[in-house]
Amino acid sequence: MRAEPPAQRDGMAPANPLIEAVTRLRDGGLVAFPTETVYGLGADARNPAAVARIFAAKGRPADHPLIVHLADAAQLRDWACEVPRVARRLARKFWPGPLTMILPRAAGVPDAVTGGLDTVALRVPAHPLALALLRAFDGGIAAPSANRYGRVSPTRAEHVREELGAAVDLVLDGGPCAVGIESTIVDVTGDRARILRPGPITKRQLMEVLGASFSPIPGGAVRAPGCEVSHYAPLARVVLTSGAQAVQVVEHWWALGMRVGLLSGWRPPTLEASVAWLSLPETGEEQARALYCRLREADHLGLDVLVAVLPPAIGLGLALRDRLRRAAGSGDVSAPVSRESATES
Repeated sequence: MRAEPPAQRDGMAPANPLIEAVTRLRDGGLVAFPTETVYGLGADARNPAAVARIFAAKGRPADHPLIVHLADAAQLRDWACEVPRVARRLARKFWPGPLTMILPRAAGVPDAVTGGLDTVALRVPAHPLALALLRAFDGGIAAPSANRYGRVSPTRAEHVREELGAAVDLVLDGGPCAVGIESTIVDVTGDRARILRPGPITKRQLMEVLGASFSPIPGGAVRAPGCEVSHYAPLARVVLTSGAQAVQVVEHWWALGMRVGLLSGWRPPTLEASVAWLSLPETGEEQARALYCRLREADHLGLDVLVAVLPPAIGLGLALRDRLRRAAGSGDVSAPVSRESATES
């Protein structure tokens, strides 16, 4: 476990990173820390001024709700005025883990955390360093992903430092995130649980636990963190395609003089040698761990356009497709377009 920057006081050796992190949080500071999904930018969830610093550091609209991270499910009653049976079942099965639940907020939960809504987003992360921090802090930590608003989520401590720099008081380095994409968000405020954002906990897993108490139809009226149409985006323009059209779409943008890359699980043999191939592993779990690193790589390579082949819409592929669609800022798979429409965009 490493902390950056190290705490130095009166010439003494750096403090224990966890103790330093807790001190920073209690003083209203910002601490970036690892979870199993992505790195979070944390503040004391009971301190509206500290939470406001999250929005300022990220450039995030202040009316967007945040996820409050807890040490265990026993703290649910501190944040939710009602914990339905379906929520208790999900907590027993999936916490600690990459599942966020939307619940009716308890009295006293700051508007700064909920975006003024009557609901609150809660989860217990599975990363040992995150849990140690939460237990030592003994309270809720509000923490969206530790990146600029709308950009690619960080899965390594160096990503946080590259993107937010001095806006963060302390970065706890817990190594690469094991999952690599954000948690599944489930609304449990109604009669049946409903997925608001797909993630590592799949629809099939939820159905196996909840049965008739789960609605397979995603979405709903409840607002949730990280569900904007445009999100998780690199600086490069992301263009979505199928495997069958990948070469044709790449060649279209390459012919326009763009620096183009292809994000896919395989390199087509007819791909132009000058086109960067950003490879993805075979399994959904491995792809999730690699996805955001590949999107960051597109920017490091200075690409203008990243053509991304959508994975199959099954299992974890649904979450990967969701992140790629938001990175593209569109729900549509793109086909080659005219030179006029391309140059005007």
